Amino acid sequence: MRLFGVILAGGEGRRMGGADKALLPLAGRSLLAHVRDRLEPQVEALALSANGDAARFAGFGLPVLTDAAPQGPLSGVLAALDWAAAQGADAVVSASVDTPFLPGDLVPQLWLAGDGGLAVAECGGRLHPTCALWPVDLRDDLRGWLASGEAKVMGFAARHGAARAGFSDPTAFMNLNTPEDIAAAEAALRA
Repeated sequence: MRLFGVILAGGEGRRMGGADKALLPLAGRSLLAHVRDRLEPQVEALALSANGDAARFAGFGLPVLTDAAPQGPLSGVLAALDWAAAQGADAVVSASVDTPFLPGDLVPQLWLAGDGGLAVAECGGRLHPTCALWPVDLRDDLRGWLASGEAKVMGFAARHGAARAGFSDPTAFMNLNTPEDIAAAEAALRA
């Protein structure tokens, strides 16, 4: 089974004052570096889904995928599915760039939960839909879903009966959406 990965970094960073979240520092390294280092060992190949000038990510050694029509995270997932399908991959595991504490067993747990089908991470009864396993054979349906104006990740996941992969570490899927979140994560890392 060929599993690829994508880091979703296409957001506008509104709650960060418009800052590029991928490049924000946490413990002396960018959020992108943290997520890359967590996800890359778990997949065969890794890409970054981001819009705008790709040159700003040149130092990370990742292919940068852009959205055909930006409609949120699912647009990035679709770009990744097209990229992965062209290379013969079976599925893509997505993770948001603002989740620097991803579990080291994210990919195998998603795979096992869904038996290779669509699976979404869950922790403490809360779903984390941007941390999911997406079979490449869903890409045509996803393209149609987006073309119809639908863009909700959980709506698409429900349409395909997504399995839930349970995780127990409450910090694993902590989203760093605000400067206060970054400060709390810094404090947690120092403790």
